[in-house]
Amino acid sequence: MHCKYFVVMAAMGLPFSGWAQAPSPKAWVSPRTADGQPDLQGVWTNPTITPFERPAELANKPFWTEQEAAALEKRAADNQVERPPKPGDPGSYNLAWTDAGTKVVSTRQTSLVVAPPDGRVPLKPWAEQTRDYNIAHISDSYVHLTTWDRCITRGMPGGMFPAGYNNAYQIIQTPGYITIHYEMIHNTRIIPLDGRPHLPSSVRLWDGDARGRWEGDTLVVDTTNYNDKGMIATSAATGRIRGVPQSESLHVVERFKRTSADTILYEATIEDEKAYMRPWKVSIPLTKETGDYALYEYACHEGNQAMENILRGGRAKDAATK
Repeated sequence: MHCKYFVVMAAMGLPFSGWAQAPSPKAWVSPRTADGQPDLQGVWTNPTITPFERPAELANKPFWTEQEAAALEKRAADNQVERPPKPGDPGSYNLAWTDAGTKVVSTRQTSLVVAPPDGRVPLKPWAEQTRDYNIAHISDSYVHLTTWDRCITRGMPGGMFPAGYNNAYQIIQTPGYITIHYEMIHNTRIIPLDGRPHLPSSVRLWDGDARGRWEGDTLVVDTTNYNDKGMIATSAATGRIRGVPQSESLHVVERFKRTSADTILYEATIEDEKAYMRPWKVSIPLTKETGDYALYEYACHEGNQAMENILRGGRAKDAATK
């Protein structure tokens, strides 16, 4: 039936039961584990060229167009060319050791931070000042280096934020538990789902105390009981958020929802009244690896010569200025 007849029949209040209508798309249904949980298992990755915070020039632009995203991805792919270091620069890892990605996230959002609306983390002056002081004094003592530099942890939820390499997460489900194994630093988080309460407030942990529950097909992970020694993010890919301290008030709520066979939508809402003016949220799609991706041991301490060299350089500088 042509469109003009549709308009006439609508105006006359006539039914359309004789119409041949296109079937509505079938809603995707998450598979289930043997004990009935939505199945999140597998190896998932999230390398991306999408910036952690929204650049100032995109303050009022939450999404890229398809054409803009394609142009950004082409530019990133073109830049995947090995270049010799500049004179006096010892260089860093070559491309064989990095995996920062060449794609924007599938949602085409212009930043991983999605709330507040400007895509910027609402830092308090204390948090920025502490970050800046630590950066200026990294050669004075190990306490001023990030917890990643020290091979302790990338933080939580910082461990879920994309970095320059090792952006893989293996999810394993067993009755009553979700286990997430992080490729970076070889960290593993075991999250109970049995409704047990959080640990007493006197117990404080680097990555907090996580408790999980299901809200429909969404895994919700509530984490409290942080210590005040860690950092919300430790990767250079997080820009000005790298090295921002956490306090014992930190409270993180993460959500994992599988939206297709190869996608989990990961969201984290972060609250810390000492460090932030208000809560903020990140949203990062995770993509399932179905090929031969392998998680190898991340032997952080064994190869952590950079931290020793930074401190050794600081002691040499002290001696030279006496």
